[in-house]
Amino acid sequence: MTAVEAESGRVEGEADEPGWEVDPDDEWGVAVITTVGRQIKLRREAAGLRVPDFGRAVGYGEDMIYKIESGKRIPRQEFLDRADEVLEAGGLLSAAWEDVKKVRYPKKVRALGKLEARAVEIGLYECHIVPGLLQTPEHARAVIGAAQPPYSPDDVERMVAARLARQSVFDRDPAPALSFVMEEGVLRRPVGGRAAWRGQLRRLLDVAQLHHVVLQVMPTDCETHSGLDGRIELLKFDDGTAMGRSDGAFNGRPTSDPRQLRILELRYGTIRAQALPPRESLAFVRQLLGEA
Repeated sequence: MTAVEAESGRVEGEADEPGWEVDPDDEWGVAVITTVGRQIKLRREAAGLRVPDFGRAVGYGEDMIYKIESGKRIPRQEFLDRADEVLEAGGLLSAAWEDVKKVRYPKKVRALGKLEARAVEIGLYECHIVPGLLQTPEHARAVIGAAQPPYSPDDVERMVAARLARQSVFDRDPAPALSFVMEEGVLRRPVGGRAAWRGQLRRLLDVAQLHHVVLQVMPTDCETHSGLDGRIELLKFDDGTAMGRSDGAFNGRPTSDPRQLRILELRYGTIRAQALPPRESLAFVRQLLGEA
């Protein structure tokens, strides 16, 4: 499954992180994690286990146990499974993962992931970065880690894992039609170092071989460019509805208005026509990889 496993599984780069902080603005997430933490605490106390003893039994420090029980930390699946075993919960704590996994990523990312999971067509023009759906873990970590002011290490890993989890869209059946247009300058920038850069270029070539994916490059020497206003995203659904968003239109807000969507579709279609054809785009990426 490329760089990411199924939504219910572990994501590369996540293994060293015992959990993530709960976003206080995510009301549903807070409710879920608080309820799970309370259940763990009640069962621990009923079993007569002090926090230090329970922590040693499950392999976590006292501070982490307190955070999970108070609903301030999102537990990993391994923690829930181990807690279920130690507290003899009969599978009830392990089963809580079904709810926890739905709120482990930021609220905005979950909303976007739901839309992408429904879409039958996804079109994306990116002018500053490689699209998140195409990023390798190393590239995503470098991009997110370069933000100023910087994110905490925990937040970086959470955002990387969330970005990679969205890539499950490539494994859907039936597969959605996916098209991407990226700037030449973006592909030339060795974000994360040369090794990470080479890995990202190889990832682009691999994805472009999929029958439902079209990848194009906008050359720097293009004299007419209709994407100078910024990023464009278009999603179409099987019920005939659609959603679009552009940095340079309608205040950057998502829109489903048919008239506004026509404008975005016109811009995106023009950008695709101005970009290199798919075959030439792949040849360009291969050339870059040879130079990397």
